[in-house]
Amino acid sequence: MAVKVLVVDDSGFFRRRVTEILSGDPQIQVVGTASNGQEAIDQTLALHPDVITMDYEMPVMDGISAVKQIMQRCPTAVLMFSSLTYEGARVSLDALDAGAADYLPKNFEDISRNPDKVRQLLCERVHVLARTNRRSLGLSSSPPAATPARQPVAPHSEARQPLTPARSNAAPAASPAPRRKSYRLVTIGTSTGGPVALQRVLTQLPANFPAPLLLVQHMPAAFTKAFAERLDKLCRISVREAQDGDALRPGLALLAPGGKQMMVDSRGLVRILPGDERLNYKPCVDITFGSAAKVFQDKVLAIVLTGMGADGREGARMLKQAGSSVWAQDEASSVIYGMPMAIAKAELADGIYSLDEIGRYLAEIG
Repeated sequence: MAVKVLVVDDSGFFRRRVTEILSGDPQIQVVGTASNGQEAIDQTLALHPDVITMDYEMPVMDGISAVKQIMQRCPTAVLMFSSLTYEGARVSLDALDAGAADYLPKNFEDISRNPDKVRQLLCERVHVLARTNRRSLGLSSSPPAATPARQPVAPHSEARQPLTPARSNAAPAASPAPRRKSYRLVTIGTSTGGPVALQRVLTQLPANFPAPLLLVQHMPAAFTKAFAERLDKLCRISVREAQDGDALRPGLALLAPGGKQMMVDSRGLVRILPGDERLNYKPCVDITFGSAAKVFQDKVLAIVLTGMGADGREGARMLKQAGSSVWAQDEASSVIYGMPMAIAKAELADGIYSLDEIGRYLAEIG
């Protein structure tokens, strides 16, 4: 059965182009289009698409307002389009908080210069989001919101229960609570669904969290600074985009810059290296995990959260061989059960936990 898609954008050119790209895939059917947020809501209620591609800046009602109402009235997987700018990053993060599942850069030049690449990326993303379990979509209560010690913030947008793929019969059973242990470093890797997942985990940590953290989120270069700033405002720990030469310290989370690679050296300093074109991911979870294994041996806790693919599996294997601990997010709370599933299938996980359990158990380490 073909994936049903609703295309929403106020630009007639962009609606037509996205429709053409998607219609070129025999397993995708564009069932309708809309030119503003209100039309998007009406079309969603009438057509019940599997996936919606959504623009932000539109007349009558903007994309984020439309996403909020859609998630309340007819929860559906939403793929946002955004510009590769700081403002575009802020909008994309707002959209994810409102309930969108993922985002893609809205780049007209790429459509003109690299049509095959754009087609492959867009169709692949639509197929992945279509495999989510519609029954599990919907709004949930906001994540535990601890008031930051450094600066008060207004409550964030509504958070929703993440999109989840249908549970497989072979899904690993839940793990018992981990025994308390001290670590010299905590590393977290994630991709699709990661911004909301990281927010839910990190907001549970106390200001005096006893270990440094390295965060690897698959994200464009223009987005990581804005994402780190947002996390810093929401969390009691400190969060910022990593810079070359940063020292690790307890209670500080360093986010890998988009388009580059993050490692840790023998002196315990962060090294930021150019992104290697031979690698699919920039930043790459395997790179960060692998360097942590070499430097800290058995004193690392690695956590793999929601995301497509298997990035993090080989790095987790190195960590396990060195004696470190690995946790994986469970299927039910994952937006996309790809990266954590790769950990579970390779039997590398010391524990498989829900997103809220990961935050709670992480807050108790040391």
